[in-house]
Amino acid sequence: MRKFFSIYQYVTPLVLFPIVYYIWLKSFGDNHRFVLYVLSMPIITSYVIPALGTNVTKLWEFNTRFRLGKFRPQHGFVFGTATSLIAFLCVDRIPGEFGVFEVLRSGFIMASVLAFWNWLYDIFAIKSGFMTVYNKQYYEGKGPEAIAMDYAPVYFGAFGLIYGIGIRIGQFAFFEAMRPELVLPSVILFNILALTVPTAVFVLFSYKNNGYSGVAPYKDISM
Repeated sequence: MRKFFSIYQYVTPLVLFPIVYYIWLKSFGDNHRFVLYVLSMPIITSYVIPALGTNVTKLWEFNTRFRLGKFRPQHGFVFGTATSLIAFLCVDRIPGEFGVFEVLRSGFIMASVLAFWNWLYDIFAIKSGFMTVYNKQYYEGKGPEAIAMDYAPVYFGAFGLIYGIGIRIGQFAFFEAMRPELVLPSVILFNILALTVPTAVFVLFSYKNNGYSGVAPYKDISM
């Protein structure tokens, strides 16, 4: 399993990223701006948040050869590629009538899918020793399932909600409303929301369940 993660982290950005970009592009009218908008959310988020979590708060680390501190430099494209591929499989090419229900439906689907698959991925990444998460469950000696359950469903579920809503609103702005003035505000708004909302939701969840913010190693807090 460790070997899989070691290979996957390089194959994904080098091989899968161009494929994912291409299928999004060809499925949405060769609109490069829309594809960059869709890919920007998971890529930017998975550079900023994990970089802070590994090298600043030191909550977790990647046990791989090439690192910047405890952070692998290609991580944004690993997570961003996989997430945007999952999103491609979830998004309607011809969505329903634009409205609150349609927007929330898109967010709900993406939240459910990303919460499950990232929880499963992190279980095996932790179990193989490829990744270490220094949360309360880790210091209590619990298994990978409990360690990943502490953060993955709530964080990635919240990110998926924002991502799904953002994609649906992006479809409206880029293709249905044909209002270019909405494009830049959408890009800025949803990248900010993707960076802030999942973290805030996770912190609230961690305070309720663990008694601390969850963004720093539990050992440092408990001592």
